[in-house]
Amino acid sequence: MAAYKENRELRILSAVGIILVAAGHLGYNLFDLGGLFPYYSFHVFIFLFVSGYFYRPEAEKRIGSYLLGKCVTLLLPYFLWNLFYGVLAMLLRKAGFSIGQELSVYTLLIAPFDGGHQFMYHFPSWFVPVLFLIEVINVLMRRVLSLFRLNSEWLIFAGTLLLGIATVWLAIGGHVWGLYKIPGRLLFMLPGYELGRLYRTKLERHDLLPDGPYFLIVIGLQVLITIFGGGLAFSAVWVTSFGSGPVVPYLTVLTGIAFWLRVSKLLAEGGGMPYFSDQLVLIGRNTYAVMMHHIFAFFLVKSVFYVVSVLTPLCGEFDAAMYFSEINFIYLPGGADAGKWIYLLAGIGIPLLIAGLTGRAWRSLGRLVTGGGDSDDRSREGNLRKIK
Repeated sequence: MAAYKENRELRILSAVGIILVAAGHLGYNLFDLGGLFPYYSFHVFIFLFVSGYFYRPEAEKRIGSYLLGKCVTLLLPYFLWNLFYGVLAMLLRKAGFSIGQELSVYTLLIAPFDGGHQFMYHFPSWFVPVLFLIEVINVLMRRVLSLFRLNSEWLIFAGTLLLGIATVWLAIGGHVWGLYKIPGRLLFMLPGYELGRLYRTKLERHDLLPDGPYFLIVIGLQVLITIFGGGLAFSAVWVTSFGSGPVVPYLTVLTGIAFWLRVSKLLAEGGGMPYFSDQLVLIGRNTYAVMMHHIFAFFLVKSVFYVVSVLTPLCGEFDAAMYFSEINFIYLPGGADAGKWIYLLAGIGIPLLIAGLTGRAWRSLGRLVTGGGDSDDRSREGNLRKIK
């Protein structure tokens, strides 16, 4: 059996995406190249692009098992962590915090599909249920189109792009609100998933332009879009804040992904920084954990500063009222932006630690259930890597 070969380029692109997400939640624009590539103009679509890239058409022949697998890998851990953060929010409310909604059937099972901000300590994971629904739509759509021999990648991308543009146009007009945001969010984001599939099947083999002309074209286009397009940032989760019309958001998705895709390719090839690229690959393997836990990691950092402010003369300007009531409050010692590096490193490192601990616990549980030993466990891990 052929050995599994990891796609380092896409791993690194995923890592870049999650770092931009975490930095965006800190309001830290260090990586946006002087405002040229605003995070919120493309970063969510990186994960759609990567997911679409790894889609396999074999899924259309076994839709039931495919969707069951997505339930296990996407939804099951999401709902377990949703319960964890719901209980955490409940306990913290007893300690004086006013963050997050109450535990209920709605917040545990329904709210995740209606915004995903129910308990706040893991609100970036709103993306997980949305990705699951997009995976469902994609495989069912492709199965139906194949029956009519209309499953052309260009046709699928063009069709979903037109629907996405129409959705943005409706959102600008104030027509995507309330329950309409659920289908609106899916229609808006679906072209990003199909772009990944289109790139893999049609475009990747032509992606051979030398780095100099490539970056010149991408950055040149972005400069023109920035000058003539106005505000580029938008909210994918709420389908709002489109300040530059219904087409520009998709142009910035293309340019943003194109820029960081080539950077990821250079890093994957070594780029003179093998250790750095290896760490990005590690982060890229654990984007689910970072997405789920980085806000909680920020909270832990704030909690340390709060304790210091209570027990010592240090951090005297800490705003306790904001700490107890606002999840997005960030305390910076001395007001220095450099303090955001503490949060960013914690926002990546703590989720990686959680992923390692939960992965080890899961493997131990598997050995207990199956009665297998370490060698059996290593064999299963190897098979899983080959399947992926």
